[in-house]
Amino acid sequence: MLEVLGAVVDHRVGPDSRTKPVFEQSAVVAPAPKLPDHPAYRQIMTVFAAADAPLRARQVYEAMDLEIVPSNINNTRLKLKRLTEHGILVEAEQGLFTQPRP
Repeated sequence: MLEVLGAVVDHRVGPDSRTKPVFEQSAVVAPAPKLPDHPAYRQIMTVFAAADAPLRARQVYEAMDLEIVPSNINNTRLKLKRLTEHGILVEAEQGLFTQPRP
């Protein structure tokens, strides 16, 4: 048997003497995505840990008790998009972010 990308491949010989692969799914769990090192990402994830509904960038920014400045809200939005790209958050609708469900 050979393990390929989390699947076990068993080469069995069929009745016509040709080898045909048989795939079996193994229980491989992907590692959790790594949170970027900047402290703002930890603050954002703390807000989502306390949230009971999806949030917009402005709501996240307000929950962090920071002065409301449009450029800072846009920076928060970019961080939320980056967390979405890493698989840490999910964009349920355009501009509406939440943690993925297990």
